Amino acid sequence: MNRSWWTLVECRGLAFAWLIAAHTLLISTNASGMEPEFEAQELPIPDTLSLEALPLSFYTFSSDEHWAEPQDSYWLNFSNFILRQERIQSPKVHAFGQWADRTLSGETHRLPMNDSYLRIGIATESEYGNVFQFEPEARFRLDIPTTKRKLRLVIESESDELVPLGERQRDRQLTETSRTKGTGTGALRYLSQIGDSINLSNDVGVRLHLPPDAFWRATADKQWDAGDHWGLRAQQQFYYYHQDGWGARSSLGASRDLGRGWQFWSSSELEWVHSDRKFVMGQIFSTTKRLNSRSLLTPRVGVLGESQPNWRTTSAFADLTWRYRLHSDWLFADLIPALTFPRDKGFKDQGSILFRVEMYFSGAINPNFMN
Repeated sequence: MNRSWWTLVECRGLAFAWLIAAHTLLISTNASGMEPEFEAQELPIPDTLSLEALPLSFYTFSSDEHWAEPQDSYWLNFSNFILRQERIQSPKVHAFGQWADRTLSGETHRLPMNDSYLRIGIATESEYGNVFQFEPEARFRLDIPTTKRKLRLVIESESDELVPLGERQRDRQLTETSRTKGTGTGALRYLSQIGDSINLSNDVGVRLHLPPDAFWRATADKQWDAGDHWGLRAQQQFYYYHQDGWGARSSLGASRDLGRGWQFWSSSELEWVHSDRKFVMGQIFSTTKRLNSRSLLTPRVGVLGESQPNWRTTSAFADLTWRYRLHSDWLFADLIPALTFPRDKGFKDQGSILFRVEMYFSGAINPNFMN
């Protein structure tokens, strides 16, 4: 009995000693701000990053296919063809712009701002009751600055003033067959300034068809800041075509940063169509959000109108453009759902969705086609 009691006292004393030691260690650790040290076994970097070190759930193929050659497929061959064309065609566009600039200017160098481009793509549009059908598209501009004078040679697949305003405002919603058939133009453009802030350009050229149609075009443009948040741009244009007569166009744009990556845009345009003896107008509101380095989101709403037989609304529309950069800065895809309410259809909604893939072969330095 005495021995059992003594054994119990020894056990309790040992437990009390352990508690005192643990408490002392905890206080000393907190006081010094140090954490217990642990030694970790380091693996060599090649072993850590090897394929064998990754978990099996990482793979969608079996282990014996790690080093298998890719199998030929339609998509692989098509994507390789597209990438190869950019590497082949872009230097040609760039070199042609350099050659033409040096030839016109008589100098051995060229100005860095060369706005020449070639756009090639395919697009398909589906409306109510219609199925998708891909159609090819192509546009180009040869815009060559010279070094001795403020003179440019501008050759375009089509000019904006030859396209109806309503179609021009909805250009990205349309495929090639839905647009007015354009005619290429070639012109010499002389650049000058009125004062210190108004840019003025005068174009003299011809429409590239038989018989040739001579034209003259003058454009005045001014941009300025209105306060800390608003940016404004005003443009006035007059033009005369020998076959179609003269016309005039006035436009006013405003932009504002809304925060969180959103940008607001307002565009008002009024145009005189001499052949129809009437004014046409358009008012567009849009916002733009750059989601990341690859995609851009642009919702828009707009109203179109005319002055004959009286001032009235001819159409209203809403669309949403999602642009995605597929590769580098020259291959893009657009997805555009849209609703249009035309007067000639009793303002009944006409829904459509358009998918487009475009390639840009440009001679410009660091072109930005995300917008």
